[in-house]
Amino acid sequence: MATKLAGASTFFLPFNKGHNEGAGNPPNPNGHKTSYLWEEVLQPQSLAGIIQHFVLLEGKKTDPLTKKTLIFPRYHQLNVVRKLLSHAAQTGVGHKYLIQHSAGSGKSNSITWAAYQLIETYPAKLDLPGVRALDAPLFDSVIVVTDRRLLDKQLRDNIKDFSEVKNIVAPALKSSDLKAALENGKKIIITTIQKFPFIIDGIEDLGDKRFAVIIDEAHSGQSGIASDKMNQAMGGDPDEDDAQDKILAAMQARKMRGNASYFAFTATPKPITLEKFGEQQSDGRFRPFHLYSMKQAIEEGFILDVLANYTTYKGYYEIQKSIEDNPLFDTSKAQKKLRAYVERSQQTINTKAEIMVENFIDKVVNPKKLRGKGKGMIVTQNIEVAIRYYKAVQAELAKRGNPFKALIAFSGEKEVDGVKYTETEMNGVPEDKTRSEFDKDEFRLLIVANKYLTGFDQPKLCAMYVDKKLQSVLAVQALSRLNRSSPKLGKRTEDLFVLDFFNSIEDIKAAFDPFFTVTTLSEATDVNVLHELKAALDDVGVYEWSEVEEFCKRFFDGEDSEKLSPLIDVAAERFNTGLELEDPEKIDFKIKAKQFVKIYGQMAAIMPFEVEAWEKLFWFLKFLVPKLNIKDPNQDALDDLLKAVDLSSYGLERTKLNQTIGLDTSEAELDPQNPTPRGYREGEVQEDPLEEIIRSFNERWFQGWSATPEEQRIKFLNIVESVQAHPDFEKKFDENSDPYSRNLAFEKIMKEVMLKRRKEELELYKLHNQDEAFRSALYLSVKEALTQSLR
Repeated sequence: MATKLAGASTFFLPFNKGHNEGAGNPPNPNGHKTSYLWEEVLQPQSLAGIIQHFVLLEGKKTDPLTKKTLIFPRYHQLNVVRKLLSHAAQTGVGHKYLIQHSAGSGKSNSITWAAYQLIETYPAKLDLPGVRALDAPLFDSVIVVTDRRLLDKQLRDNIKDFSEVKNIVAPALKSSDLKAALENGKKIIITTIQKFPFIIDGIEDLGDKRFAVIIDEAHSGQSGIASDKMNQAMGGDPDEDDAQDKILAAMQARKMRGNASYFAFTATPKPITLEKFGEQQSDGRFRPFHLYSMKQAIEEGFILDVLANYTTYKGYYEIQKSIEDNPLFDTSKAQKKLRAYVERSQQTINTKAEIMVENFIDKVVNPKKLRGKGKGMIVTQNIEVAIRYYKAVQAELAKRGNPFKALIAFSGEKEVDGVKYTETEMNGVPEDKTRSEFDKDEFRLLIVANKYLTGFDQPKLCAMYVDKKLQSVLAVQALSRLNRSSPKLGKRTEDLFVLDFFNSIEDIKAAFDPFFTVTTLSEATDVNVLHELKAALDDVGVYEWSEVEEFCKRFFDGEDSEKLSPLIDVAAERFNTGLELEDPEKIDFKIKAKQFVKIYGQMAAIMPFEVEAWEKLFWFLKFLVPKLNIKDPNQDALDDLLKAVDLSSYGLERTKLNQTIGLDTSEAELDPQNPTPRGYREGEVQEDPLEEIIRSFNERWFQGWSATPEEQRIKFLNIVESVQAHPDFEKKFDENSDPYSRNLAFEKIMKEVMLKRRKEELELYKLHNQDEAFRSALYLSVKEALTQSLR
């Protein structure tokens, strides 16, 4: 289909139902595959509805008609909105809907159309939950909750554009805004999940109202206190004086209110999201209400395949002992600590930054990708590493004459090497301007630490350099920053590439597979583990149950924190010093306490029953856990480990080049979290001397030279030629009559030649650094070859 005929330049879009979770249409036993177009979509009533509720001419009011863009729904957008409206009209208030729509599905418009039409939805019959009259709308207000601040304004503007009736949309920026909007009967209220916990504190009971709550990216904001308070705003928090009633009210506040229906949009549903919002099938599984898959979005060309050109690198390190002693360390923990030490070192980061900048210039800047506007993102492990990367990238760009600029993105303030840094100070612009600055042509690289990995749409992004462990949903969300199509820039799948220094091809495939087509949950979560955790925690004696009761009574009476803190402090003091618990016992208790808080916090909203003791313990532990002091028995020794070693060399080797990662097209079934109580397991710790740990580490990350004899001969001759081409060769070696300084010059030249060749000849470089006998033989052979050629 096309929204505008323009001869040969007409831009056609797919308008298909989808088939096997991909593009196309399913076989039609009664006629053409496309008959739905005239039998369904173009019927008079349907077409009139599209014109009234969906079609929009986008542009300034003063623009002539020819300059405006016609917005028309894609088939899955039309279908999901109509299905949601029909189901709500037929079943009433109090239902949950999970809409699994891929990135590139046009979620913003789907949410806008749904919000605008839900306020005009009338019940099909009287005897339905929440229905007051057949001529009264089913919902008093629609609340749109998003975790993307930019989308907040985008949605407000979209809904205003669609709405013929003015003054029905209200943003909720603070508590008084939301309260006034609800009390004044505003039909559509838009807020962000970040603002939501704070702006509803002053809201009175609105249980007599009926709400449709639309949640964008359901998993991002639907756990913990934020959703507790959101549900509390939907009704409840009655004024009973009885402490038990107040506790039950809080439990209900975290449950989904019966006076609200929930419409949750996400591309990557987690197990808890499927269980909370999905439709439970007769076999116990949970499925989304509606699907527009990643597979279909890619096949229809609305997003690009970010896994079509994936290159992985593996790092090789050699570390040396810097002390004479040979102390014992926990081997497993020491190996992890050593790898973290290597990855965080400036030497390692400089090596990777050099590869990244060189690659970006060769692959994006020089070929003028995306008409000379292509951009890249460097994804780092944490803020300290991001700052070190920024410095390394800046140094690399300076060496190349600063062909373009880089920006950094991180939250808050971070001290590195005794200096405090902020994003604003490093970029020279306010933090909220980083996004718009990066859109400028002069800025080509963005270095991020846990920021801009979700909800960041920049169509000019075509390259990503990953130096961070990416798993499950985060892997999909982070890599999907590249997938935005841009016909104006001529952006194609072959323009995209990822260089990954941390994850394997298998890791990324495992992360993407569950979300490529439809995602389901095999069964409901077993919450019986909460009984076991509570029993284990009760037995330790850190708290008396009367203390938990007293704390909850005062907490729900709204008493000041000065009166609440002493109750928590008594239990914390008992844990920290009074009971004289051993370190492993303390670790075990704290792990189980945190587990109880996490599991109950997630499950309370969907449990079909209520256990008052769990609710009380949840609130008591939530305040107690931060005050529990624990210490890893091995921590001091592990800290000493890093003082005992030095990084002597670091190299990189490509393991996969331009790999296409094929994803599984079958239905993905996730298992519930079904946790088991776990605590600190103090077992046999394998302790090895420092020398053995370093040897084992180097064996794992540092390997020998496997070239054939002919390959070795060619590489040897190349080294000889490189030495002769070195700028110091003639003056400091060839023409030098002093044998001592001549030998020193030769050693220096060889080291520099080998260092430059480390990327192309990694195995040789490793052997050169690792094996002294090999290095001596190589140097002697090269010197002899040079002497022969000089004669």
